[in-house]
Amino acid sequence: MSRQIFLDTETTGLSAIDGDRLIELGCVEMVNRKLTGNNLHLYFNAGRDSHPDALRVHGITTEFLKDKPRFADKIDEIWEYLQGAEVIIHNAPFDLGFLNNELKLAKRPPIKQCIGSVIDTLVMAKEMYPGKRNSLDSLCDRLGVDNSNRTLHGALLDSELLADVYINLTRGQEALLMSDEPVDAPTAGAIVMPLVDLSTFKLPVLRANEQEQQAHDDVLKQLDKSSGGKTTWRSFENVSAES
Repeated sequence: MSRQIFLDTETTGLSAIDGDRLIELGCVEMVNRKLTGNNLHLYFNAGRDSHPDALRVHGITTEFLKDKPRFADKIDEIWEYLQGAEVIIHNAPFDLGFLNNELKLAKRPPIKQCIGSVIDTLVMAKEMYPGKRNSLDSLCDRLGVDNSNRTLHGALLDSELLADVYINLTRGQEALLMSDEPVDAPTAGAIVMPLVDLSTFKLPVLRANEQEQQAHDDVLKQLDKSSGGKTTWRSFENVSAES
């Protein structure tokens, strides 16, 4: 079972070293490339105000956080949720830095002792789209992910958007995987069909109608958009047209 957690945080500012603290954690679970709904969303009373610039980004006020738990009070719940997972983060050093700072303040081990591995989608995006803007919003626009509800940054919403972005970034990677599970031998009493020589059959050729061709072209356009115009199928179309 492949268990992945898409993770995002909101903080009081940009520097944990200078005393900024984590105030929101949002996690979205995906198992075998399917969202499960088993998400984790927590707010924390950081004991300090957010920097005005940070407040304009996330809109989470000190007043709102006044009755929320401290991060240290929720460590066991977070630790159990993340245990052994592959964690996917956009700009991972930032979020991991704040998580490790909170764990250090609580005299707990670093997050690497809990999770299985980390994937940084910002690194992935820079490799796929060198020289382009690769913020989460930019990737949503480029990959056709609807982020119209995102007026302010929020850890859970951003984690959900990141899951959609990741699926688009890795589209097709799972398609060619073949099962390595052994094929069971037929059980006693089972009906075993004889092998058939398919070379004796002449299969009819069914041409795609206009509607099917249009649907095919629409899919190619979506693939063109998500791959930056690198759809392999287009090269076969050109060869067909030239021959």
